[in-house]
Amino acid sequence: MSSIQQAILAKKAALADVVNEPMARLGERCVEAWPDAEALDRILHEAIGTIPHCHLLYAWDINGIEISSMIQASGADPSWRGRDLSQRPYLKNHLPFKGVMLSSAYMSQYVPRQCITALQAVSRDNNLLGFIAADFALADLIQDRRLTPPEMHWQQFRGDPAVRGTVFMQERAPSLLDQHIDEVLDLFHSLMSNHGIFHSKIHFSSGRCSLWLFDDPYNYRLVSVDEIIDPDICLAYPVCPYPANAGISPDQIRRVLDEFKILRFADETIYLRSSSLNIMNGLVGLTFSCDGSHYMPAEEFLQKDMSFWLGSLNTRPEASTA
Repeated sequence: MSSIQQAILAKKAALADVVNEPMARLGERCVEAWPDAEALDRILHEAIGTIPHCHLLYAWDINGIEISSMIQASGADPSWRGRDLSQRPYLKNHLPFKGVMLSSAYMSQYVPRQCITALQAVSRDNNLLGFIAADFALADLIQDRRLTPPEMHWQQFRGDPAVRGTVFMQERAPSLLDQHIDEVLDLFHSLMSNHGIFHSKIHFSSGRCSLWLFDDPYNYRLVSVDEIIDPDICLAYPVCPYPANAGISPDQIRRVLDEFKILRFADETIYLRSSSLNIMNGLVGLTFSCDGSHYMPAEEFLQKDMSFWLGSLNTRPEASTA
């Protein structure tokens, strides 16, 4: 399971822990009033304040027909009574016969915002009567702005099948960047080690380079080969101490860049087309001539030998994503 999926499940589990008990109590109260709309409205209005972050409560029967009003803390809106809710996103999944189920996030039809709905089954003598729905706005739920760090391990992504299918009909064409590759890589090492460049991408074939700076992370710079081989380029970016919390060291930057050069020239058919390096998370990105991509931590990248790349690529091109 990915870190993104784990983060989503954790947030949903936290919401479920908060709403399970008050929703269960509400379901029990609604049994005796079911299906009296006026009585349900009174119960729902009394209960809405007991369910943290809930901004809307309503009840509907097993056919998806709303039988209560739309209940907010400010009052009841009876205009939705009798409306068919069966096409709502959460009704396309398996519904609970007991307890609470949380929907996926969706855009509410009643209020213009993203919501999650908690569904509480309402049953009498083991016969399902319908459901109480409690809507929660994502903006109210997601107050914790911290992001879960992404997983750091080797990942492959296949590229365009049309490119992959004709890869052995092509041959690397020397680029202007290839002719100056040592100068380019030396300057990249200096910029990333001493001048506040935390993320860089090198397009070997087209000769484009992209730079992201600590002092201006929202605006990346595009530089040409002519600009990147000018030793004075360092004057354009102020000297910046190497960050103590970087994921890799300046020595590892040098070694990664050296490996980029090896992969660029190792084979005339399967060759490195572009590469990227982020010193904060230590992630290396590689795109090869057959349009597939690899991403992995720099430490893992530096442990790979040439047989990992060219052995699998030359003998099993269709099975590779490089």
